[in-house]
Amino acid sequence: MASLVRKIISASKAPAPVGGAPYNQAIVFNNIVFLSGVLGMDKDSNKLVDGGAEAQATQALKNIGHILEASGSSYNNVIKSTIMLRDINDFGTVNEVYRKFFTKDFPARSTFQVGKLPLDAAVEIEVIAAVGNNIETVTSKI
Repeated sequence: MASLVRKIISASKAPAPVGGAPYNQAIVFNNIVFLSGVLGMDKDSNKLVDGGAEAQATQALKNIGHILEASGSSYNNVIKSTIMLRDINDFGTVNEVYRKFFTKDFPARSTFQVGKLPLDAAVEIEVIAAVGNNIETVTSKI
């Protein structure tokens, strides 16, 4: 009987879990990668980048790219993203950053203002993506 495999991803190019918290950067299961929430942290300093929501969203999405790559995935394979903002007034700014990483065939997405994020971050982003290179996108309009 075949067993299902749950693959733990640890991307060396992205920051480790905040403060050694008990979670992994990502888990691949059944050709889907589930990323934990990613902050706009610099890997080398292990601190949030300066520059508020815009800079933190940019860095978070770069970190996501490293984790996706380590998982055998890419931005083009992202199915769903969730963005958590300290201040919903940063929605437009974060959208501008988001469009630099997701240029067409956008993933499904939810965005929320939350009470507080780890390290008092302005932005936290998590994604779910397909793993592999043979992903086809089709559009259905009814």
